[in-house]
Amino acid sequence: MIRVLIVDDQLVVRRGLRVLLDDFPDIEVVAEAASGPEAVARVTEVTPDVVIMDIRMPDGDGIAATRAIATSDDPVPVIVITTFDVDEYVFGAIEAGAVGFLLKNTEPDDLADAVRAAARGDGLVSPAVTRRVLAEFAQRRRSPVASDAVTAVLTARELDIVRALSQGLSNAQIGGLLHLEPGTVKTHLSRIMGKLDMQSRVQLVIWSFRNGIAS
Repeated sequence: MIRVLIVDDQLVVRRGLRVLLDDFPDIEVVAEAASGPEAVARVTEVTPDVVIMDIRMPDGDGIAATRAIATSDDPVPVIVITTFDVDEYVFGAIEAGAVGFLLKNTEPDDLADAVRAAARGDGLVSPAVTRRVLAEFAQRRRSPVASDAVTAVLTARELDIVRALSQGLSNAQIGGLLHLEPGTVKTHLSRIMGKLDMQSRVQLVIWSFRNGIAS
């Protein structure tokens, strides 16, 4: 059972998301929060597996809450939700450590799949809209060619994994492409993020775009 915390300042949105998610037998909404500070407190209280976070709340603390939750000693994957697919708040949340984002009009099955992906550590790199936003975000400070100093941080195998991840592939798909077990891919990705001091796969994809590694 995947335990979910829903964060949104609008009660109707929280209840709508709860109804949609509770319809899936493997997902349980264990708590709701109406603000960033409340969300941080609720994470400690109910220990969810995934947080769904509205980042356009009136007090503007969705990004701060995302950072606190995603970078804590016991981090929880955060999926941010928004009305707009290209949004400065989204960029800030991704830099803060969110595993990805969804639009509020996402179909129920896609919402459930996103929660499952976040829970198993795959993040939300594959949906086309996420890829488009990541690419736009990364282009802002992209280096045309990866420098030797950048590529020297990672092994050739690790660079292959980063390139595959940047194509939107899951752990299993990367493993099939590179003849590795999915668990081995996950271990590699954890090691790569440790080397680069990153909290999420999405940050790693941004890094690959910025440094000319992603194709």
